[in-house]
Parts: sequence; C-alpha cells; structure tokens
Amino acid sequence: MTVPKNQLNTDGVDISENDLRERYPEVLATLLRDHTTGKNIFWATDNYAKLGEAYNYYAPIIPSLITGEYGQVIRPRVKKDKELQLSRIRDMAEVFTPSWICNVQNNLIDTAWFNRENVFNIELGETWETVKTRITFPEGKTWKDYVRANRMEITCGEAPYITSRYDTTTGEFIPVESRIGLLDRKLRVINENVDQTGEWLKAAQTAYKSIYGYEWQGDSLLLAREAMLYTFLENYYLKFSRMPQERSIRYIAYIVSWNIWQMDGLKGVVPGSCHEEESINLFGETTITQCPGCISGNNTRHNGVYSLIKDWSAGEKIEYISLTGGRRS
Repeated sequence: MTVPKNQLNTDGVDISENDLRERYPEVLATLLRDHTTGKNIFWATDNYAKLGEAYNYYAPIIPSLITGEYGQVIRPRVKKDKELQLSRIRDMAEVFTPSWICNVQNNLIDTAWFNRENVFNIELGETWETVKTRITFPEGKTWKDYVRANRMEITCGEAPYITSRYDTTTGEFIPVESRIGLLDRKLRVINENVDQTGEWLKAAQTAYKSIYGYEWQGDSLLLAREAMLYTFLENYYLKFSRMPQERSIRYIAYIVSWNIWQMDGLKGVVPGSCHEEESINLFGETTITQCPGCISGNNTRHNGVYSLIKDWSAGEKIEYISLTGGRRS
C-alpha cells in the first residue's frame, strides 16, 4: 500500500523536491539543515559542478538549486546514469547493498534481541517472505522497549538499512507491509500495538529519535532524510487512511535532520573541514602545519568541525566523537 499520488507526488522510488517545496516548504528547508554548522548541508561532491558555481563541492544545497527547473538534479543512485554511478564508485567507494542482504543483516540484530529467528520475515535466497502474524515479545521485553532501542547505519548513503522503500540496486519499490529496514520494523510494531493517532505519533517520534546514520555526500544524505520522512507519511497513511497534520510532519523532519547528519566517519568531523594552520615565529617566519589529527591519526586532535548529534533523552547536543570513546583535549 502506498500513499495515492493525489496525496503525495512520488513514483515510488524518486521523491519530488518540487512537490515537497510546494506542499511543505518548511519541511524541505529542515531536511537541508545541518545542525553542526548552523547552515545547510553541502554537496561534498563535484558531480554537479558542471551546473555552475552554486553546485561546487563546498557550496550549500539550498531549495532553489534542486526545485523548479532543477527538480531532477538529485536522484536516487539507481536513477543516475551509469557513468555517474561508476565515477562515484571510483571516487568515493560508493557501493549500495541489495535489500535482501540488508534484510539478512538486520535479521541478525533482531535474532539477538528477540532470542529467536524469523521474527519479521523468513529469508528465501535473494528475497524474503514477510511474517504476517502479530509480533510477540520475549519475557521481560515489550514493544516499547523495541521501539526505544537505538540503531545506527554508518556511511548510510540513501539509508537502505534504515528504510527499504526501494531496492537501491534494482529500483524496485517495496510496499510498506514488506519492508525490512530498522525503522520499518519499529513502525510495524507501532502499527500493531497502537490505534489512537496521538499515541501513534508519540511512539513514532520515539522510534525516529532512536535511529541514527551519517553520510559524507550531501545528495545521498538528502535522499536518506527524504526516504525517512516519506516512510513516516506512508505508515501513517497505511494506519489511518489520511495524511498527518503538517506540524507532525515538520517535527519528524526536525528529528531526521538531527539524527541523519553529514560527517566524515573516519574523523568524526564535517567533511573537508580539517585545514592547514599557519603560525609566525619571533623572526617573522611563517610555518604551515597540517591538521594535528590528520597527521597523527588521533581523532581527538582534528582541527576540523566536530559533528554534533542530539541526545534526545537529555535534550543536549553532544559531539559524535564522544560516543566512540574519544575525549578531546
């Protein structure tokens, strides 16, 4: 089941930034926000530089660059031309995982959490069969515990492990009821246990606050954020046969803009933010030194901008690096 086109303009795989901007202009602006820098996410790729200076590597992605006549600039990997796909594999090691492999790996997480196999689906080679009976929970655990459990997809690309709206390698659209992403599973559990809209929205917000991911390239990052937003809309429509109020959509977009962020995963900083440092000694001689963290390999000593995420339980901003055991001096 999908949201009818008169409710939301999408061909299933490709989300229309034009439609987003027309219906929810504040939502598109939120999905482009970077909370670490206080600015917008940036391209972090030269794939679009031929379109002009505003599409250069460090240029911010603003709505006017991806809407109107430029509404087809950002497209899912499967819809990009083959030459561009190959260049991204070569330059950024961008390789997307088939949904059936995502499913196998996500199943391993749930097998450990539930202490049993085949909770959400049964693997059938390069596909799966959805288990249609209501999910039951092991002794001492509840559906709310599952919804609250933190999950993260590193170097998430278009976030196929988080939400499987479509297979990122074939472009096949996957119906809501058959999805296998980490977020998809949480929303299925909510759909099975909650019938009131207010309680459903609260549970969905909790689910979104528990899902994290980071990505280097701005276009893939936006696609991941959009996929998570549309997953919310599609599940709400599946459950209640209508669209949620705009204020609820805006809040989900806000959560996603925090939890899916732009970062160099090897360093914990905004991509490309490490820089040379210039110093002048007593004799007026200038010395140029590289970023201390890049030279030493010590991720607590980078002079770049360390990426921030939100601790929703404490209501505080924290540096991602602090969660990896790193403490900056």
